[in-house]
Amino acid sequence: MKSETGFDHALYDRFPTEARPDGEVRDLERIWASPKGWRRLTAVNNNYVGFWYIVTAFGFFLAAGVLALGMRIQLAAPMQDFLGVDTYNQFFTMHGTVMMFLFAVPAVEAIGIMLLPQMLAARDLPFPRLSAYAYWAYFVGGTMFFLSLLVGLAPDGGWFMYPPLTSIAFSPGINTDFWLLGIGFIEISAIAGAIEIIVGVLRTRAPGMTLDKMPMFAWAMLVFAVMIVVAFPSVILCTMLLEIERAFNWPFFDATRGGDPLLWQHLFWFFGHPEVYIIFIPAAGLMSMMVATVAQTELVGYRLNVLALVATGFISFGVWAHHMFATDMPRVSAGYFSAASMAVSLPAGIQVFCWIATLASGRIRWSTPALFVVGSVVIFTMGGLTGVMVGMVPFDWQAHDTYFIVAHLHYVLMGGMVFPMFAAFYHWHGMTSSRALSERVGRWVFWLMFAGLHITFFPMHLSGLMGMPRRIYTYMPGRDLDLLNLISTIGAFVMAAGILLFLVDCARRFRFTVDSDVGNIYGGGTLEWLPTGLYSTRSIPVITSREPLWDRPDLPREVAEGRYFLPNSATGHRETLITSPLLAEPQYVQLMPGPSAWPLSAAIFTAGFFLSLTVQAYAFAIFCGLVAVVSTLRWVWETDRPIKQDRADIGAGIEVPIAITGPQSHGWWALNTLLVVVGMIGFMAIFAYFYLYGINGEVWRAPPPLGETIVILAVEALALLAAWGGRRVLALRSGRLAEDLPWIMQAVAAALLTGALWLDVNGWLESGLHPTASGMGATVFMLSVLQGQVVAVAIIMAIYLAFREARGIMTTPTNVTMDIVGRFIGYCAIQGMAFTLVPRIFPGG
Repeated sequence: MKSETGFDHALYDRFPTEARPDGEVRDLERIWASPKGWRRLTAVNNNYVGFWYIVTAFGFFLAAGVLALGMRIQLAAPMQDFLGVDTYNQFFTMHGTVMMFLFAVPAVEAIGIMLLPQMLAARDLPFPRLSAYAYWAYFVGGTMFFLSLLVGLAPDGGWFMYPPLTSIAFSPGINTDFWLLGIGFIEISAIAGAIEIIVGVLRTRAPGMTLDKMPMFAWAMLVFAVMIVVAFPSVILCTMLLEIERAFNWPFFDATRGGDPLLWQHLFWFFGHPEVYIIFIPAAGLMSMMVATVAQTELVGYRLNVLALVATGFISFGVWAHHMFATDMPRVSAGYFSAASMAVSLPAGIQVFCWIATLASGRIRWSTPALFVVGSVVIFTMGGLTGVMVGMVPFDWQAHDTYFIVAHLHYVLMGGMVFPMFAAFYHWHGMTSSRALSERVGRWVFWLMFAGLHITFFPMHLSGLMGMPRRIYTYMPGRDLDLLNLISTIGAFVMAAGILLFLVDCARRFRFTVDSDVGNIYGGGTLEWLPTGLYSTRSIPVITSREPLWDRPDLPREVAEGRYFLPNSATGHRETLITSPLLAEPQYVQLMPGPSAWPLSAAIFTAGFFLSLTVQAYAFAIFCGLVAVVSTLRWVWETDRPIKQDRADIGAGIEVPIAITGPQSHGWWALNTLLVVVGMIGFMAIFAYFYLYGINGEVWRAPPPLGETIVILAVEALALLAAWGGRRVLALRSGRLAEDLPWIMQAVAAALLTGALWLDVNGWLESGLHPTASGMGATVFMLSVLQGQVVAVAIIMAIYLAFREARGIMTTPTNVTMDIVGRFIGYCAIQGMAFTLVPRIFPGG
């Protein structure tokens, strides 16, 4: 394959044939050492952050499971009074919310943070402090959110929070606000992790690990992260809309004033149905890797599996109204979404058949991971078959609000995510534990969970077909539902016994360590089983196959002897190798930030900001927001530090740059990914405007004068030109400290954007439009709110540039900070133009 960057692959033959000095290992251990005592909370290594992430997500899984047991006790017999109706509503809302938002997505993201650097033979993911921030934001926000249950303030409107049930008229307390602000904040944490994963998979792979040699889990995590970036902005927007409606009376979902409650369903399910596949896809990647190890043979249909992952991610975005068949949508739309629901099952079926073929072509070792892998295939297939059933509109009309859907959902999620997760716990525990888990106990865990799942959920298919509705806290006797519900309750406790046994075994035998003595007990063939420390792998090898440990048995020893890339610290700092996105050719060395308390501080005060808004403590919310911003700026202050050395020897006589800007920079990739997130929020806001315009267009108001619109667009165009010009001026001053002009041009751009926003808002107000009056007013001013948020960030960025220039550290020509700020402010100008044009071109009559 032709080189992407002109890299000479013959240089790979110059690696030394003898071990390098042991002193280099001691240097790596010193540079990558983690803090001691309480300061360990400031660690940013993926080993620690990933492990904390997994433990926290599993803790939420257990908490949600306890809530499920409480609900099953309540439903074990008719007319039970174990839980009152209000408490039951809080239990089922929190159970679904915690499982979907606080367990499922964070758990697979945590496994990715834990495994990906080792699988890719990277020192760490490219933004370790961002990973730490994502974890602490999730931990603090999720814990406070769950504790609302203990004080009777937990949300009670279902994990889907449909208005008008959750409007201020029907839910006047702050229970709903806890959900809206808490979940919106937690999604920010998920998006931060997704950005880290996208850049990490594309830019930190070991040299030679081309896209067709990537581990299946890396492919799965890449698709997973892209789906998060595209889907999660929708739920951030809809939670923002409903909270603003509740707090400020803007009628987005009030049908009496030009809103529509179905708008919530469109926005929520645009996230909610891909969410199921967001959960399944990483688990499928784990399954593909474990199946190969269980059978001790390469995965059958590697490329088919990759295409299936990509196809699943793509098709899943066209299935959101699958959940809305009962809303009287047009038959043509129902037919389309029904067909899409059938189509999305095809790539999942391809993966299942590839797994079965792999198992059949090898020799299965019936270990605990093997049992969970095979059990997962059985359970997921059963859930997929009922999924095809509910994808048919006539059947869905009958089963939609019954326990048949509960059974289907749990078969899919348990088979598609929970069982693969337990298989992964057993398969990869040798990376993090100094003692092995018990195989005998593991078999008991599997059979209790496998039997308990079927005993719990299979009867729900029958009770659902017999008409038992969902989300009820009790039912009448004499309807032949008593025995089925009792069996389901017994099954829930059987499954809980299996999970409890797993916890007991972990308490007895699991001992966390970075340098595990257990090792590769199941014979995996990928790079995570290389000898590792906190610096990940001693040297970064050249990859020539998908299962390098099977094809090159001496590779672990050669890596440990430092015979490949970066056998030492080339700069005296933490560092990793950045490679090209397609062919993984070495491009430059990235300096990595070390332990810091600032991500922890930013996460705590970000959580405090959102929770203060929930209880309407606005002054304290402002304080927390300011501290969070200052903490974030302080954490990034040193990440673009200038150093005297501009090139580094990475081994084999190859020298590469230490810092670059532009499209080859990992920062450029991260910024563009973030802009996709911001852009998707804006896109979905424009969709909301068009949706309400489409059903209420005849009452839409006339826009402000055309001349005013032209002036606003001209100001925003000038801001775009100033942002671009600031970057160009800095680049032309190569080799010297930047003078004032570059950052002043960015400040001018931010000021112009502020002026354009003021003109836009003032123009609408003068035309007589107000946000509380109608759906048009609410959506128009919502676009202004979204633009105001990015303009505020642009202003903060301009001030940050001024401080860096004042300290003399805004150097050229590789100033990553200026590059990122200029690009972001330019995006703000483009978004401002779109938000100005759309409501002024489509105002109705």
